[in-house]
Amino acid sequence: MLRYEFPGRTPAQVAFTSVAEGNLALHVGDVPEDVLRRRRTLESGLGLDPGAVQFMNQTHSVRIHAVDPSGPGSTRTSTPDAVAWGPDADAMICADGSTPLAVMVADCLPVVFAAQGPDGSVVTAVAHAGRKGLLGGILQGTVDGIRSVGGHEIHAWIGPAVCGACYEVPADMAAEADGVLPGIAATSRWGTASLDLPGTATRLLVDQGVEVTASAPCTLEDPEYFSYRSDPQTGRLAGIVWLAPAGTTA
Repeated sequence: MLRYEFPGRTPAQVAFTSVAEGNLALHVGDVPEDVLRRRRTLESGLGLDPGAVQFMNQTHSVRIHAVDPSGPGSTRTSTPDAVAWGPDADAMICADGSTPLAVMVADCLPVVFAAQGPDGSVVTAVAHAGRKGLLGGILQGTVDGIRSVGGHEIHAWIGPAVCGACYEVPADMAAEADGVLPGIAATSRWGTASLDLPGTATRLLVDQGVEVTASAPCTLEDPEYFSYRSDPQTGRLAGIVWLAPAGTTA
């Protein structure tokens, strides 16, 4: 598991899980009880209460969900299934960081944010940035949303994802994408057309005035991480952000 810390006046913790923590998604054909058990084990290991982490029902959209900042669980319905699946969105923002947030991926970009908020608080957010979301502006929208609730000094962590040398796509798709985001088109290690999602996300965020930490692992190359391109039946890793005492990173 990769661990990071946002050392603001109110510190936040960031983690990206791996195959070792198991599949954390309900939509990949896994046994739901096993998925929920893994989530609880993960929460316990991070020092969080059972069911504290807010997940999303991700659909490759650019929909951003504002989490009610009144405390953990405040956005959830009374239906257990709805609690487990979470809101239909591909990004979430919590204005006071009170609710731990999670994004799930297996090759797409898991992007986790923390920002200094008003009066020493912290604003947290997560975003699922695949090809569609990145081209649609999900990251810029998330940054704008963070700033709209008073967030500043924004830091983003880009977790394990497929790299530009491995994300092979048809040449016409690469050309079309490059017309929207110049520089996203790349060349695979096999000499074919590809897209560089991590590099493009880093440039976009830096241009938005965001400090970026990009983790190195490529999910297709590193067996420690789930990869949809390697196995369409694979699980999902999670990127998580939550408030915790400083000095507890691994």
